[in-house]
Amino acid sequence: MSTESRAAQAGYRLDEDSPGSGDNARFLCEASALAYLPAEPGAARFKSLLGLEARLFTAGNTQAWLATDDANIVIAFRGTESPATMDGLKDILLTDALNLLVVPEGRLGHDLAAAGVGARFHKGFADAIESIWDPLAAAVEAEVQQRDRPIWITGHSLGGALALYAAWLLKRRFLPIHEVCTFGAPMIGNRTACDAFNREFAGKIFRYINGRDPVPKLPTLSLVANEFSHVDAERLVGGDPVTRIVDLVGAVATKAANGLLAGTLLDEAWEHLNAEVASHFLDRYREHLRG
Repeated sequence: MSTESRAAQAGYRLDEDSPGSGDNARFLCEASALAYLPAEPGAARFKSLLGLEARLFTAGNTQAWLATDDANIVIAFRGTESPATMDGLKDILLTDALNLLVVPEGRLGHDLAAAGVGARFHKGFADAIESIWDPLAAAVEAEVQQRDRPIWITGHSLGGALALYAAWLLKRRFLPIHEVCTFGAPMIGNRTACDAFNREFAGKIFRYINGRDPVPKLPTLSLVANEFSHVDAERLVGGDPVTRIVDLVGAVATKAANGLLAGTLLDEAWEHLNAEVASHFLDRYREHLRG
């Protein structure tokens, strides 16, 4: 039996004529899960489970897979190295978040600045995508030149944020993006930046969240106000309604001077967020999508 037919038999298929479909979400969720694997087992699982030939690109803590068949190009970004905890997210998502909302520098910064006057992006995400971008983008361009196929981009947690950055940067290279599907992704920039993404990728972004997952509520500059924002369109999975971060951190909110998190309050708030970490696990998203 071919790997393509095994993938279909397992219920995994991409349908370019049905944007945002459950089939697409389930397929891309599995690709996001495989993105956590190292090179050799990862390539084998992409082939056996999804019928894709896959290559790993890695630089520092950033990891992405380029996986292809005759009909599709899939780019899957890894989240944090330890997806079962949130400790690896603390510095990049909460600590000094105000200082992380910037206009990135360099060539990639120039491409991101095309989002318009006033657009600001998360510095950590921009630095992460820049570390891996040149070889990954060159490989994607080579695949498109070899055979024009739909480009699908996905990722869980921080990988979801990088997936959105990659979509924007590939579009700046005149490569059309078919669909971006993220799971439990954090906010990527301010409202101006996100509005530009919404215009550029109208009907092509599907941002899945679990109601009590704390990561989509981050980074947060304040318990009551936040310059960071999300792109459209949000899709809620599971039975829990979306919980506000102020509800997740509970009594910490009443102790924060001017609503800002600092010092020991930051650690106390993080303890509350860690209590909800199970809602962020990719397995939860997979279960909900499988119904």
